[in-house]
Amino acid sequence: MLVSEVMLQQTQVARVLEPWRRFLDAFPNATACADAPLSSTLRLWEGLGYHRRARALHRAACVLRDDYGGAVPEDVVALRTLPGVGEYTAHAVASFAFGQRVAVLDTNVGRVLARAVANRTLGAREACDLAYELLPASNVASHNQALLDLGAQYCRSKPRCTSCPLARSCRWNLEGGPDPAPLSAAVSRRQSAFEGSDRQVRGRVLGLLRRGDASLSAVGAHVATTDPARLERIIADLVADGLVERAGRRLRLAGS
Repeated sequence: MLVSEVMLQQTQVARVLEPWRRFLDAFPNATACADAPLSSTLRLWEGLGYHRRARALHRAACVLRDDYGGAVPEDVVALRTLPGVGEYTAHAVASFAFGQRVAVLDTNVGRVLARAVANRTLGAREACDLAYELLPASNVASHNQALLDLGAQYCRSKPRCTSCPLARSCRWNLEGGPDPAPLSAAVSRRQSAFEGSDRQVRGRVLGLLRRGDASLSAVGAHVATTDPARLERIIADLVADGLVERAGRRLRLAGS
């Protein structure tokens, strides 16, 4: 559950399924991941992007091995101490893995709350409070999953109101008015365009280095950038992020 939630951060489920299976085949527990070099995690992260998450997950695995006997803690407070684990991820793991009575709030749930329950734009704090008010006495994980699925399948940014199972009780559908969902809950930010971005170039650099060490000139040819200064800056950022190691004009994945 922890691995899946970290992989799902800013990434669609369809892209996560195969890397998740591949990752758990290689690392069936936290200790196995922690004992392997970071480069192994980076190689298994292929296709997911946002590689800082891979480094954070490897660091989290080391914390679990060293401080928790290889087990994932059950409560939100302890989960929040793990590298790469924010409020949503901690609540999701606590709910879905351990059945803790905590609310799970993301952009999808925020839209459901703003439209179906409140029919007004909600700030982050009041959305969280409302999510907790709605928690049932039992089957909390199923309740949280239902809200997530409603937001993902029906209460989208372009909602499918005619087929939504909440249509007959949704306040926005019944009362009308402007759409209260945009920016409600303020739990995520719009991603910048990927094509031509530094994120795309970073991914290409790491994609090449997954095959083995490479020279700076080989990296430049692979990413096909015409701006050497930009490539140098991106490589420096990758080194600073702990994802790449550099020796002169040769590069390799960190921990290789």
